[in-house]
Amino acid sequence: MPAFVCLIWFPAGTLRAQDTVRVGITYQPGVRPGLVVLPAPGLDSIQAIVARDLDFSDRFEVIALTQPSTGGGGSGTQPLNYAFYRTLGAGLAVELSPATGSFIRMRLYDLAAEKIRGEVTLPLERSGVGESRMAVHGLSDEIVRLAVGQIGSAATRMLFLNNEDKRIWRVDSDGAGLAPVSPAGVAAMSPAWSPDGGRIAYTQLSRDGGKPIVIQTLGSGTRTLLPLKATTQNITPAFSPDGRSLLFAQMSDAGVALYLVNVQDLCCVERVTGGRFAENFSPAYSPDGRRVVFVSTRAGGQQVYSMSADGTDQELLIPFDYGETGNSNAPEWSPDGTTIAFHREVRGAPQVWTYDLSGHRAKQLTSLGRNEDPSWAPDGRHLVFISDRTGRRQLFVLDTETNRTRQLMTPFSARLPAWSRRLVRSQ
Repeated sequence: MPAFVCLIWFPAGTLRAQDTVRVGITYQPGVRPGLVVLPAPGLDSIQAIVARDLDFSDRFEVIALTQPSTGGGGSGTQPLNYAFYRTLGAGLAVELSPATGSFIRMRLYDLAAEKIRGEVTLPLERSGVGESRMAVHGLSDEIVRLAVGQIGSAATRMLFLNNEDKRIWRVDSDGAGLAPVSPAGVAAMSPAWSPDGGRIAYTQLSRDGGKPIVIQTLGSGTRTLLPLKATTQNITPAFSPDGRSLLFAQMSDAGVALYLVNVQDLCCVERVTGGRFAENFSPAYSPDGRRVVFVSTRAGGQQVYSMSADGTDQELLIPFDYGETGNSNAPEWSPDGTTIAFHREVRGAPQVWTYDLSGHRAKQLTSLGRNEDPSWAPDGRHLVFISDRTGRRQLFVLDTETNRTRQLMTPFSARLPAWSRRLVRSQ
């Protein structure tokens, strides 16, 4: 009896899907199996999105068909020609075909075992445009799960600051769906996602000099100000993993301290770090919510510290590398809890680094241009960051395993990216 998988797109609703028994290829880190996405008459837009998503996952060598396929299709009048696709170097094949009504069926073939590895049937808008694209990205992530048993990041979005109109914008993981999020005429900074993807937090730059923090619900557009004094300046908000609390930095004449606020009940603001004659900012929670990394200048330059979520047990985590590198900034915990991403000055220019918590090793990942503000994808292997390597600050995505980099082009300068958790998930 087949198991059932439910693909949910927040906040749109529930999709139905079916998964068959999986056999055949075992994924090995560093080895990318060849994969071909078969032609799908009438579903060309969906086929193109899926093929691009699987390429961007960096888990497959996606093989392009340069001429009409003669390999047959498993759901058509001809059986799939396994041997033909193996000659192209493929170990996997993805077939998309119309099903009953508005449903579309996806079959994943294991070409070596000559068997269907997995099957999913779900409702999809066949044009593959607008908001329906997110459900297609969810299908791509399901293919990654069926093929290699790992989480994908296609069904995600990035927030970032448009440096020209000072609004928070969003973009899909593949560079489509570019749109403003925060209101026109309201300058903003420091965007952050809630864990469920339904809300965002950001700093609003008020005309009276204050910098309140706003919680905005994406579905309705409702905006709520946190209960802070109107004239205070507050930056770098970060949601706790359960979405109930928010850490942020508050600026004063004496320094910058980290504060914690209950965003579920909009109350109970408390300070968790000292701020006298030092700056403490850019907090980020560990995946289990027990620890926090942040930046502090308490010992001179900007260094990365860690502490318990309640502010106790504060300690230097990533030491300043005197003589070799400069200030560190924008730390963020990887989804698996093993690594911290951050940027650090190297010969006067910021570069993206990672820090392995178990081995206590720092690794530089970029060197071309100025590269800063990394944010993890939910798959734990990709980072989005800002780089000026093409002459203007733009979004770039880096695969930390292969070092492959791709640009998400925007018609304006971008800053301060934040990658969401998955907005469509299997359950």
